[in-house]
Amino acid sequence: MLPELKLHPLRCVLAITDQGGFHAAAKHLHRSQPAISMAVRDLEAHLGQPLFEKGNGKAVLTPFGQWCLPRFRELVAHHDRVSRDAIAMACHQAGRVDIATVPSVASRLMPGILASFVTDYPGIEINLQDGHSELVSQMVLTGEVELGITSLWQPEEGLDFIPLLHDDVGVVCRDDHPLAGHESLHWRELAGQTLIRNGTSRLLVGSPAADLLQHSSLFISNMISLTAMLEAGIGITTLPRLAFQEEHARLRFVSLSEPRLERRIGLICRAGVSLSPAAAAMQRHVMAYLVDPTPQ
Repeated sequence: MLPELKLHPLRCVLAITDQGGFHAAAKHLHRSQPAISMAVRDLEAHLGQPLFEKGNGKAVLTPFGQWCLPRFRELVAHHDRVSRDAIAMACHQAGRVDIATVPSVASRLMPGILASFVTDYPGIEINLQDGHSELVSQMVLTGEVELGITSLWQPEEGLDFIPLLHDDVGVVCRDDHPLAGHESLHWRELAGQTLIRNGTSRLLVGSPAADLLQHSSLFISNMISLTAMLEAGIGITTLPRLAFQEEHARLRFVSLSEPRLERRIGLICRAGVSLSPAAAAMQRHVMAYLVDPTPQ
């Protein structure tokens, strides 16, 4: 059976050689000299070989001691480094959090969330990815990321969902479209319009506005392409408010008041799997920020 090396005797050996003797080592380690000598004797007995030459009154390493010294130093340094890193991670001073979000959250909410997070936790590395809702869920399920912020269309086995906010659905059209001047719209007012379906159009399924989908012959999943079609005046679409890109001056968002439709956005993580300290800090931060996004 291999001997188990305790760290204190190793620190004593390093202090004796670095400080120039037993007395100086005792002072450096805030121990008595007999306690230092006892620790070294116990270590030598444990190893079966002397570490210091006997009888010359000086702290001179034996050949075996010279072989052990750099290895003791490496072992002590590795222990201290692991201890510091573990404590730093536990105290949220270090670590990494991998998170995925749908594009609308990435562009509209994450800048503010991350700006305050890196201020509160400057030692934590962040890896943010974005993708459609199914991709975000899959990345969480496979462990590629620890956290996701997305709209979960239906309960999914293996995922825990924490609701964060409700995102109202409205109509998006060009600023010169007849619908652009309305404050809100009833779904019947969309009859006869050229509706461009997109990835969020499933929100209309099961609602009184579902018939609109049956008469739509255009589907565009990419937001850049969808925006280009809308700006060209080809038709209208429905989008959650967060997904509407306000920087496009020629487009207008009009609330759909009847039926009132919304998507639920929330945090997802793997069910039954503990989060790393960094991810747990991010989860708490996201929830607190969305309750009160006002900078402190």
